[in-house]
Amino acid sequence: MKKMIVMAALAMGAMSASAQTAIEEPGFFDNFSIGLDGGVATPMTHHAFFGNMRGVAGINIYKQVTPAFALGVEGAFGVNTSSWRNRVHSSTAFDNSYVGAFGAVDLFNLFGGYNCEGRVFDIDVVAGAGWGHLYQSGDVPDHNYFATKVGLNFNFNVSPNVTIALKPSIVWDMSDGGAKQSSASYNANRATVNVMAGVTYHFGDGFQCVTPYNQAEIDALNGVINDLRGTVEAQAAANVALQEVNNGLAADLAACMSRPAQVVKEKSTDLSSVRYIFFKVGSSNITADQKPNVEMIAAYMNNHPKSKVVIKGYASPEGNEEFNIRLAQKRAESVKDALIKRYKIAADRITAEGEGIGHMFSEESWNRVSICTLEETK
Repeated sequence: MKKMIVMAALAMGAMSASAQTAIEEPGFFDNFSIGLDGGVATPMTHHAFFGNMRGVAGINIYKQVTPAFALGVEGAFGVNTSSWRNRVHSSTAFDNSYVGAFGAVDLFNLFGGYNCEGRVFDIDVVAGAGWGHLYQSGDVPDHNYFATKVGLNFNFNVSPNVTIALKPSIVWDMSDGGAKQSSASYNANRATVNVMAGVTYHFGDGFQCVTPYNQAEIDALNGVINDLRGTVEAQAAANVALQEVNNGLAADLAACMSRPAQVVKEKSTDLSSVRYIFFKVGSSNITADQKPNVEMIAAYMNNHPKSKVVIKGYASPEGNEEFNIRLAQKRAESVKDALIKRYKIAADRITAEGEGIGHMFSEESWNRVSICTLEETK
């Protein structure tokens, strides 16, 4: 029955490792601890409890495999008291020793889950087995035996790295006491009760909690990033194309301005002349390379006091339609304001109208324009 309980506890401890999905996987050399113990031991039956009590000192080293399960080795040595009572006794300072391996299950972490910050108090169930030895002298040979152990550790975690514990336990001499000592059994007459107090130092930072990432969210964010990259690249390509158009227009303007002036004699006083003011994308500001065209209109109107001008603003089809309609009006008003403010042309001689999106030119960038038609009033 006791064996079944121990095996069930070990199985539950192993299962808890898979349940800690938010625990970062530790390395092999992480989460080791070393402890020193001191206390007393006394036979379980047929002896005076306090009269046969003796001191015990021990050491243990273990690794916390999961937050709920640990594996380790330990040794315990009973102080020589037999010589005080003239019994068969050891010639050393110790009457007996126990060296064995053990497993420990943290009940709080097993059933309550690891809380990532550590608990001030918890309880371990400990089970182990190992080699027991009675030191004797004279003609009586030393007694070696297979031993098992079960117990509880009441742990007070005074800091992340230091634990003080009270450790009651029972250790069984599993031999039957015969000469061959070939069979094993749990016998209260061959068991000792141990009560130990110990201090343990834990190396490292213990188990670290991590927040599991959501692959679906990461995939969605990567999709957004890729879309933005595509938009940026497309906009960069569009800007390059617009700059090439602007450079071409500037070159054409420079070529026109470098041509020698020609005098054209009009045979008729009836004059109808058209001038174009081009704009940058999304803008209604008159750039420096377009100001000569505005100046030409102003010069003509100053030389012909009865002349008038009709300005019609247009926008290319890129972007929001409502925005482009307002932009077309602003382009017409921009030329009108320049004629009035800079060249002092009377407002009643100027008509400015926004015509919305233009389709006059097959080259869409040329449709970002104000077309100014000069009319001579007789």
